[in-house]
Amino acid sequence: MNDVALLLRRAGFGPTAAELAAAKQAGYATTLSALLSPPGPDIGSTTAPVPRLGLDSYANQPKNDKQKIAANQKRDAQTWQITRWWLDRMAVAGHQALEKLLFFWHGHWATSIDKVRSPQLMLRQLQTLRDSRDFADMARRMAVDPALVYWLDGQANTKESPNENLARELMELFMLGIGQYSEKDVKEAGRALTGWRVSVGSERCVFEPKNHDAGQKTILGVTDTFDTRGLVDLLLRRESCPQFIAARLWYRYASSTEPIPKATSERMVAAFPAPAAMLRALFEDEAFAAGAGALVKQPVEWLVGAMRQLGIRVGGLPDETATVILDGLKSLGQLPFAPPSVGGWAAGTVWLTSAAAQVRLGLAGTLATLANTDKLTPESVAYLLCLDGWSNRTYAVLRDVRDPRHLLTLGLASPEYLVT
Repeated sequence: MNDVALLLRRAGFGPTAAELAAAKQAGYATTLSALLSPPGPDIGSTTAPVPRLGLDSYANQPKNDKQKIAANQKRDAQTWQITRWWLDRMAVAGHQALEKLLFFWHGHWATSIDKVRSPQLMLRQLQTLRDSRDFADMARRMAVDPALVYWLDGQANTKESPNENLARELMELFMLGIGQYSEKDVKEAGRALTGWRVSVGSERCVFEPKNHDAGQKTILGVTDTFDTRGLVDLLLRRESCPQFIAARLWYRYASSTEPIPKATSERMVAAFPAPAAMLRALFEDEAFAAGAGALVKQPVEWLVGAMRQLGIRVGGLPDETATVILDGLKSLGQLPFAPPSVGGWAAGTVWLTSAAAQVRLGLAGTLATLANTDKLTPESVAYLLCLDGWSNRTYAVLRDVRDPRHLLTLGLASPEYLVT
């Protein structure tokens, strides 16, 4: 049986009570269409406009230690600014499924500002992901995205000094998956990707023909004078590419423990390279409906969903309070723009450690302090958080709590809210 509440929790960051009531009235099919093909512009996101950062502070190459310190401090401040901004946008975006999909792609093409350092390049990458028409267009753009190229040392990849990092991850983590290539394929693909230089000032990659290996390469059994575009197109034609992307979407939207069923994969592959169409195939599949309770919310999903349901905007909070929230997310192990590795963030029970529980409880307490908590009961908290109800064990704890803020705090930290 299709569960519209499950759909809203998985497709977006978490519905408000009003959104859930409207979706139940509209029905599953209408709600799904509105999520994946929203009519009109995203009015909500206009209240969180993209920050205007100006030139990167290193664009003009600081010449002494004092200038470098000032440039680094500006970068740090702008990193905090864009992180806060995107969390705010996730919460207010009317096109929830598209914003959630953008966060998925950010974790898929995992690039960290901890190495890239430039907030401008990270914002540019986010816009590239947002503007891409489909996965094929996205892959072609991302192969020359300045933040990703810098992150994987692509700017150091020349015909005289080959670097294979970007080539390897393009095959293994971004497009084909483990076991779909040989070490020789990686070396040859590295040659195809030579010749790109990152320009921080112009926020793009510049191609330098003198540094490109224009000779013939044999990649995955095909011989040609591959360049970056030719390599990406070759990978897109591989049968394993749409299968890999379908499996990644399943892993993040359906189950982090069970493999994607063959029939589900085939339906999603048939919709490749359009991500929204692939998600539609997933959300209409009976395997998705059967997977309730199979996903643990990532910290960002948990926080943004809570902010939506409680009417809290991190963009409108005092800096000190916003810092407490961002520091809490960092302690939980997930901050936008800062994945821990090129493999992105983990999923599943890794988020349910005892240490994480303590941090989450403190962060839930902060949110409860910011929310309107008048006259709350266990039943009204469940309604507010769009839950079907409480287990007997959780209800036994909540029913004896008299402080409404404490009640909401426990609700936000409950297993029912953490697992969807």
